[in-house]
Amino acid sequence: MSNFLEIKDLSFTYPNGWKALNNISIQIDRGERVAIIGQNGAGKTTLAKLMNGLNKPTSGDVTIDGWNTKEYTTAQISRKVGYVFQNPDDQIFHNTVFDEVAFGPKNLGQTEEEIHHNVHEATKLVEIHDFLKENPYDLPLSIRKFVTVASVIAMNPDVIILDEPTAGQDMKGLTCLASTIAELTKRTKTVITITHDMEFAASNFDRTIVMAHSNKIADGGTKEIFWSNEVLTEAGVKPPHISRLSKSLGIEDKGILEIKDLINYIKMR
Repeated sequence: MSNFLEIKDLSFTYPNGWKALNNISIQIDRGERVAIIGQNGAGKTTLAKLMNGLNKPTSGDVTIDGWNTKEYTTAQISRKVGYVFQNPDDQIFHNTVFDEVAFGPKNLGQTEEEIHHNVHEATKLVEIHDFLKENPYDLPLSIRKFVTVASVIAMNPDVIILDEPTAGQDMKGLTCLASTIAELTKRTKTVITITHDMEFAASNFDRTIVMAHSNKIADGGTKEIFWSNEVLTEAGVKPPHISRLSKSLGIEDKGILEIKDLINYIKMR
């Protein structure tokens, strides 16, 4: 695979002088699932907003499928990169779920037939098809978050960025998120998440990028990242609960990130 999304020597400074990102380089392939973790203020959301063109680099470049974000508007880049905000209320502004999910496809110039097909397919995928006639603001937070996920999926971008998607979700919602990500991967979509939920990252993402001090401090396989005490300590994050339990039991198998991994380890002994 070639590098579908390339970030090269990227820096970004806000108008108040705060340097949120400092000379970062990352390459991501089509169809990859990548988690970006780190403390608040590490630069995660800034990085995501540079990927979808909401912000433009102070220096360096972000290139998606040959498009340099400096050369295109945010609306143009939305054809390639979809961004799901952490708070769905920052994204929702229509009176029905159908109209909300249909808004992006309409702006992209899809035909009525394409709009209806994509809206129904996206809402079925995230299990909110029964709410199409409902006002999103009459729905609980967990469902509203899936409305915004469906809104992005219906636009059919190549890259989908999920900002803290597990916040406010129950087990049913987490299961739906996992199945949605798996299906998007089958469609060769690149899925990137910004998350503080280490269990979610460990269960659904093969690669993890760790941010701290406005820099990328580690980038690698999720299993290796979550068993690197040095990296996690510097970033101020903790590994999944099962990994911590395993270490407390004296188990140093880097493959243990979930309860099923620990069970399999015990069965093998």
